[in-house]
Order: sequence, then C-alpha cells, then structure tokens
Amino acid sequence: MCSRRPQSSLCFGQVVIGPPGSGKTTYCRGVQEFLNHLGRKVVVINLDPANEKLPYQCAVDISELVTLDDVMEGLKLGPNGGLIYCMEYLTTNLDWLESKLNEHRDCYFLFDCPGQVELYTHHSSIRSIFAQLTKWNFRLTAVHLVDSHYCADPAKFISVLCTSLSTMLHVELPHVNVLSKMDLIEQYGKLAFNLDFYTEVMDLSYLVEHLAFDPFFKKFHHLNKKLAEVIQDYSLVSFVPLNVQAGALLLFLSSTDSDKGSMMQVLRTVDKANGYCFGDLEERNLQAMMSAAVGADFQFNSTLGVQERYVESNKKTLEEEVMEL
Repeated sequence: MCSRRPQSSLCFGQVVIGPPGSGKTTYCRGVQEFLNHLGRKVVVINLDPANEKLPYQCAVDISELVTLDDVMEGLKLGPNGGLIYCMEYLTTNLDWLESKLNEHRDCYFLFDCPGQVELYTHHSSIRSIFAQLTKWNFRLTAVHLVDSHYCADPAKFISVLCTSLSTMLHVELPHVNVLSKMDLIEQYGKLAFNLDFYTEVMDLSYLVEHLAFDPFFKKFHHLNKKLAEVIQDYSLVSFVPLNVQAGALLLFLSSTDSDKGSMMQVLRTVDKANGYCFGDLEERNLQAMMSAAVGADFQFNSTLGVQERYVESNKKTLEEEVMEL
C-alpha cells in the first residue's frame, strides 16, 4: 500500500472510458504492469459495479459500496438502469470514495470506468464524479478506448467519431482517444484508406463519398455529409493506435515495427495532457526496457543517430576547409 499524503498534494492519473468490449480492463491491467516495471507507483480503482472478475490488483473496488446485481435484483431494474442507479448512488456517497483514495495519495491512479455510453454522452453522474476528483486535486486525463474494427466500416467510424466528440465535450477533461486492439484490425477486412487517415481524422469527405457507393447509405448521403462537417468544424477528434499484449514485460511492443512503442506513445500523450512528467528513474528504466526489447533495432537506431551527427559534423568541417582555400 502507498503511504498517505495530505489532500492538498496533486495526484495524477487516467479515467479509462469507452463502450463495452473496447478493452478498458485489459488496458488497465497492461498499463499497471507497464508502469510498475518503470518504477512508477500505480493503483487501479474499479468504478464499474458490473466488473465481477478483475484481472488486475485492485486498490479500491466500488463493489464494496454497491453492485449491479444487487441493484437489479432489489429494484427490479435492467442492466442500463441499474448501472445508472449505481453511478448516482456513488455520487451521493463520495465521502466513501474520498476516504479510500486518501490512502493512496502518492500513487498514480487508473480509474476503470463502466462501459455504458450514455454515462459519457449526456448523463451527469460520471461528470459529477470527475468534477469532484478535480476538486480533490486530481489531475486526470480521460482515455477513451474505441475498438479499431470500426475503421473497417465507414458508417460505424462516423458514428464513433460523433460519440467521441460528444464524450469529449460532455466529460470536460483533457482527452485522449485510443484505437484499441490494433493487432486484430486486419481480421476485420481491408481498410478503405491508410491508417493515418483514421488516426488523424483527415478529410472526411472522402469517407462520405466512399459511403455513397453503398445502396443503403446512398439515401443518407446528405446526413452523413453534415455529420462529417460537424466533426471537422470542431477539429478535436484524433486517435492514438494501441496494441496491448498483456502478461508480458514488453507490453508496448509487437512483432511489427509500426506497433513498437504503441503503449509508450499512448502513455506519453496521456502524461502530456494531464501535466505529469517522467522522473529520471522512469526514463532510465524505459531506456533499459527498450534496449532489451528491440535489441539490434534499438542499437541500430542509436548508432544511426550518432552516424548522422558524425557525417553532419564532417560536412561542416569540409565546407570550412573549402572556404579557406
């Protein structure tokens, strides 16, 4: 357990949100293991009352306060209504959450949140909880996970963009959108455009025109065009690709060069958003992990950088000698 600090100290962390099945719990487990290897003290807070089997070590679990099964059985509610009730119940018992969090004030926090989309697009309970965490001096980044298979379907991708934009505006936190399960994206079919088109959310008019070839979506061409214009007018949505291979030391690496460092890329983007800065120990541990991970590739890149500087230095020296002559 991490030592206790006064509430006045700043705490940093992530609130991990996204639709069901997007990989939130797997992400929390992967980031927890990764940060532990870097030497950063990290705790996971489970705020999902429907999460029964947790694959990670949990410091605070909402099931100690309320569970979805008890609410559904006791109040005769369905899964969606029960989940909303659980979140509203937590907002009325924030003193319980505060006392639990105060036991870990010198740690980095990962909040594993529920998967109901309505909680992040128009319901107020989650936003109220995040706002209260901010008042308790938590500096948080919302990490919104989206399954990468939506890229294979232009219509679904436009829907995801609308949901992501709505979530960003409603949650009111620094926000990082993540395309998860990138190692499986090729199984969903060939993408209509390069991956950069989807991560950077480039000119969506091409995507709208691509939809026009489908007889079903052709009659919704004007609607799709207007939705694309709304997304581009805000110019807020972009994605960071991620491939989490949990259970291994090198969680952020995969067999392909394009996936190397995907976990690191996400983590640096998140830390930049919430203001957390790497410590010297974390940087040293990261360099050691990278050396062990990519071996010759990492050494080659380092050597290549030295060679480029050496060539540039020699070039300048040669130019100076020519000028003297």
